Amino acid sequence: MRDFCALYEQLDRSPGTRARVAAVENYLRAVDPADGAWALTLLLGKRRKRLITGRRLREIALAASALPEWLFDDCHAQVGDSAETIALLLPQLKLPESEVIERPLAEWMGQQLPAIAALEPAAQAEAVLQAWASLPPGQAFLFNKLLTGGLRVGVSTGLVTRALARLAGLEEAEIAQRLMGGVGTTAEAFLALLAPALDGAAVPASRPFPFFLASPLDPAQLAGWTPADWRAEWKWDGIRGQLIRRAGTSFLWSRGEDLVNESFPELVSLGDALPEGTVLDGEVIVWDPGEERPRGFAALQRRLGRRSVGASLRRQCPMAFVAYDLLESDHADLRGEPLQQRLAQLEELCNTVALGDHPERQRLRCSQALPLGRWEELEHQRGRARQVGAEGLMLKRLESPYRVGRRRGDWWKHKLEPMELDAVLLYAQAGSGRRANLYTDYTFGLWDTSADVAGGEGSPRLVTFTKAYSGLDDNEINELDRWIRRHTIERFGPVRSVEPLQVFNLGFEGIQRSSRHKSGLAVRFPRILRWRRDKPAAEADSLATALQLLGEINSPD
Repeated sequence: MRDFCALYEQLDRSPGTRARVAAVENYLRAVDPADGAWALTLLLGKRRKRLITGRRLREIALAASALPEWLFDDCHAQVGDSAETIALLLPQLKLPESEVIERPLAEWMGQQLPAIAALEPAAQAEAVLQAWASLPPGQAFLFNKLLTGGLRVGVSTGLVTRALARLAGLEEAEIAQRLMGGVGTTAEAFLALLAPALDGAAVPASRPFPFFLASPLDPAQLAGWTPADWRAEWKWDGIRGQLIRRAGTSFLWSRGEDLVNESFPELVSLGDALPEGTVLDGEVIVWDPGEERPRGFAALQRRLGRRSVGASLRRQCPMAFVAYDLLESDHADLRGEPLQQRLAQLEELCNTVALGDHPERQRLRCSQALPLGRWEELEHQRGRARQVGAEGLMLKRLESPYRVGRRRGDWWKHKLEPMELDAVLLYAQAGSGRRANLYTDYTFGLWDTSADVAGGEGSPRLVTFTKAYSGLDDNEINELDRWIRRHTIERFGPVRSVEPLQVFNLGFEGIQRSSRHKSGLAVRFPRILRWRRDKPAAEADSLATALQLLGEINSPD
């Protein structure tokens, strides 16, 4: 594990992409294949299983030290990470006598850590202490992170793909394809990933293609393009997926490379209606065949992550697959063909399924093109997006192949501007990691002006609305942190309530009713757009204003 620990530290110190690619490449070139397989799994963020909770690890550390709990908590407040706090406090713990033992990463991941997790509490505590005592200097932090499932290396899939391609002497697209669907944790899987050529029979039938991702559109770009060369369609607010029919079996993959068959069994059944050797790219979305528009993302969230979906939930959240593209037909890879040709075959396929007798045939929808005679029509259509249940538009070049990753030039997304509300800062909590000493996690409120508040007198009160963690620059964070410390009203553990004086303009992608929130509303992807220093708290928005936004979304076209 020594070499992987050194790589982790090097990546953490290296700000430049080239240096990080070189670091990953050099590590993988020299590593034992068994360790390389596990390292790739960790680098790609595919192994975050929590074997022991951070609280449990804290209990073991406290029991082996003379530190009072409050002192440990103060240390944690300064560091911002339990795994790092414990690693730094190891000299203060009463650890058993032990020789330093250097174990390979594969042994830790495949044997030692699962074995520790499976022990009874007393034996588990003893095993953790023994591990801490035997770890070489500098490896305790990594051990703690791997045990609690909190390791985040901070490198992108594209960066790792580039390093592997350079190492193997292959195209990045080929490596990206081999990485889809997960990486095996064996030496054989690592060597196969880098092999000059793959035996087609060895490729799993379930393996999806790398997704082609769109880039944000700058409307100024349109001036140099001809509308007839492009296709516009709705950008639906679901989750991107690939529906695969191969080897007599159907598979549904999310863009996050998760096999989601269990969460959407009716769409897997729909896959059975597809011809053998078919791969569709599209959107997984809640959309009843009898409804004109899909339902919001909140309905889809009820299905995500489910290992079992009952009949009642299927009725309440009926699923559909909106097909955008045909990537494979009769086992032939179509990604290199122009989009226009792929879409023609896709439309023919959708019509065939619709005319068939499969019970789930109505769940397949073919994405339709929007009128695009002049560029002025693009903004008109975009303005209708919320009324039809979409989050914006997609713009695709008709001659474009299906590329890998985010390749600019052929596919663009033109999303709606975020919804906005002015809200009042009510609570603040310290961040974690490098921002452990700063208050960076904020809770905001809106005014409730209903007549039944404040003793029936109708006096407005602030009701918590949402949290936001991003949007301020470093200078603003530091300034706000100082303000929070000077204007604290009460403390609730790590949380401070503050004087309701500061107003912030918040942006978010969607809003829906929610019985789990005090305001009765929940928003999607909230973030701070700007600090409204010019606005007094009394002029912040109300719940009634938020409900008006909800009404705008649900109003008919």
